[in-house]
Amino acid sequence: MSTPKILAFAGSTRSASYNKQLVRFAAEAARAAGAEVTLVDLRDYPLPLFDGDLEEQQGLPENAKKLKAIFLAHDGLLISSPEYNSSITAVLKNTLDWVSRGETDDEPALAAYRGKTAALISASPGALGGLRGLVHLRAILGNIGVIVLPDQVAVSKAYEAFDDKGGLKDERTAKQVTRVAQGLVNFLKKHLG
Repeated sequence: MSTPKILAFAGSTRSASYNKQLVRFAAEAARAAGAEVTLVDLRDYPLPLFDGDLEEQQGLPENAKKLKAIFLAHDGLLISSPEYNSSITAVLKNTLDWVSRGETDDEPALAAYRGKTAALISASPGALGGLRGLVHLRAILGNIGVIVLPDQVAVSKAYEAFDDKGGLKDERTAKQVTRVAQGLVNFLKKHLG
């Protein structure tokens, strides 16, 4: 049985992002369940706003190529998505858009996404924990060929959710996040054979 490869990231560039803390916690749970996990920070891959004219004149930006190569090298995605005004962040949408672009005429459409499986989590200071943004992210990913697992976790009151080591204070929430991460690993193990 091959070891599932999971790409984990938060849809935020903020250094003190709750979602970065959450995805680190989930990534550890996925590793403990037997996956090889690559944790990336979108701040390390700055991209211009998606612009078809720019793409036509210059091709894919270097960081878009790098990210796309990373997506292509992984079987699954573990995404912690902040919620901005009831939707996903501009940086997450922009990343998904650039990574979706083909580099050659014979490249299959949406090559970086088709056949991938994703698990979604979120953290927010609000009472819903980022849930409304996950609805949009689930729809976007599903429409570009990603299998999105049904289980997800939205951590509310994120400002009080984490201890000083980056762990989740609430045992029930920690178990839920761990279960989502393990669920992704187990799904991939079954389907990778």
